[in-house]
Amino acid sequence: MFDRRRNPFFGYADMDLFLAYEGDRIVGRVAAIDDHRHNEVHQDNLAAFGFFEADREEVAAALLAAVERWAVARGRTAVRGPLNPSLNHSGGLQIDAFDTDPYLMMPCNPPEYAGWIEAAGYRKVKDLWCWLVQIAAAPEQKVARIAAHVQRRHGITVRSMNLRRIRSETDKLYEIYCSAWQSNWGFVAPTREEFGDIVKDLRWVGMTDGLLIAEIDGRPVGCTTIVPDVNQVLKGTNGRVFPALWWRMLNMRRTVTRARAIITGVIREHQNSGVVAVLMYHFLRVSARYGLKEAEFSWILEDNAAANDPLERYGAKMYKTYRLYQKPLAEKDSRL
Repeated sequence: MFDRRRNPFFGYADMDLFLAYEGDRIVGRVAAIDDHRHNEVHQDNLAAFGFFEADREEVAAALLAAVERWAVARGRTAVRGPLNPSLNHSGGLQIDAFDTDPYLMMPCNPPEYAGWIEAAGYRKVKDLWCWLVQIAAAPEQKVARIAAHVQRRHGITVRSMNLRRIRSETDKLYEIYCSAWQSNWGFVAPTREEFGDIVKDLRWVGMTDGLLIAEIDGRPVGCTTIVPDVNQVLKGTNGRVFPALWWRMLNMRRTVTRARAIITGVIREHQNSGVVAVLMYHFLRVSARYGLKEAEFSWILEDNAAANDPLERYGAKMYKTYRLYQKPLAEKDSRL
């Protein structure tokens, strides 16, 4: 993630990393990010903060002030975050549901962080929603009827990715991803190289028949990815890679009871054609076959009715919120 030679994100962005010390003890961290493609696509003049951690409010204020000085020096007029390092990876500050564990590749933070960030002058710019599906309780028969009707009407087929043709399959996912999200708030299409890295990160967790592509006459029109929540395997290891962890990874199906739908989207011209119902039906079937008990669809913009409404209709519950904050920067600020 932080290696400029290996992460394609650095082909169009800059990042500097800051640590906060108290004596010899590290008490916080933050990344200052300048995403040139975001500013170009959205005609913004933003910097961002991400990978944020602090042990108390004073440390949080000092770290955010360091990012703001960095942004002002680059001529930026606002700071948004947290972004880790962009919305194509992970972003947002958890503001509720603190009694739940985070799903794979989703942020997790103490409840105090929201107050500390707001005390530094940041305000909400957008909320990101997470939807929870209880596999056994999902209305599978209802979804099956709708899916069957839609499949007959539009000639939709659903299949798993062919990993023997991973390059061409990744290209298909990329086209769906860019079309499905192009009108979303804050979206910037990743480069093909960057998207390829994201797909490679998903492959290692197994359950490859959960990478689903919907097609009409051989043309990809939608996709979803059922990614096992490896956090259930890692929890309790304290980050140590030891033989027992490898054994747990090899026997993941005995431990993992939940999954995350990381990429779920339908190309623009078919977003009202019921493709979501077809993908949801196949999602439920694959999840049940693996013995999964619940799944999270995350994240989805709070005002994305085209995605939120079908999920609610098919039995999902909106249960967790991640918030993006933004702060305007004055040219001369005594705090900076």
